[in-house]
Amino acid sequence: MIDLLLIAIKYSLVSNVVLSQFLGICPFLGVSKKTESSKGMGGAVIFVIVIASVITHGIYVAFLAASSPLCKALGLTDGLEYLNTIVFILVIAALVQFVEMFLKKNVPSLYESLGVYLPLITTNCAVLGVALNNVSYGYNFAQSLVYGLGISVGFALALLLMAGIRENIIEGNDRIPHSFQGSPIVLVTAALMAIAFFGFGGLI
Repeated sequence: MIDLLLIAIKYSLVSNVVLSQFLGICPFLGVSKKTESSKGMGGAVIFVIVIASVITHGIYVAFLAASSPLCKALGLTDGLEYLNTIVFILVIAALVQFVEMFLKKNVPSLYESLGVYLPLITTNCAVLGVALNNVSYGYNFAQSLVYGLGISVGFALALLLMAGIRENIIEGNDRIPHSFQGSPIVLVTAALMAIAFFGFGGLI
């Protein structure tokens, strides 16, 4: 139980996927202009990463690993691990398509505000990285689930914090030097957030 708690804390705060591992930067910078759209993207990423962690772990154990029943039945001593990336991307793409259809039908305003960044979850390296890391770290089912939850919650937290800061920056834009307005001040803000998150390193 303690191990699972440490995994959750480590990957949501200490090793934040955006601010420490620098994965998923594109949606982090693109969607964090407004708090509402950030909440929607954060929720979508949490859903996709957590479900993808569970499904990809099950597929790996049952079909791709050298110790899987399928590989044993086929006599494949090296397994089918070279298919990990392709299979995991297909799973992620299917989940993103499901989220996209759900939002388009039930929350059209959020669907419009997310725009191109919603289908880009499929190619979000943070989502694929979670699935691949579960395999490389040798996590069991519970650890994979908590790892996915920790990573996705950390992503959503960073996204919401950045959105709140950017809304305040826009309101006080006239106080920012002209050369820093726009993307430069956003990147400086992200750097300062990353430094602040390193302060959580003392927790583990």
